[in-house]
Amino acid sequence: MQQPKTELTRNIPPALVNFDSMPDSAFIRLPVMQFLYGVSSASIWRGVKNGTVPKPVKLTERTTAWNVGQVRAALAAKAVA
Repeated sequence: MQQPKTELTRNIPPALVNFDSMPDSAFIRLPVMQFLYGVSSASIWRGVKNGTVPKPVKLTERTTAWNVGQVRAALAAKAVA
């Protein structure tokens, strides 16, 4: 169920607002990854290269996304460390 837009959530991607309710098999795009990690797109790609961010999947020739389950596991491991 989508939450109503408030002043605070107006510029936040819907996938981020609903991240906790998404199934582990869902996929998220780069803007959501940037919000989750709090870094730039270049830092996300740097993290993919050095192994601190999960590798994305090519859904189509021009569409790259990350698996929600893998991202949750990586964020949980980062929180424990």
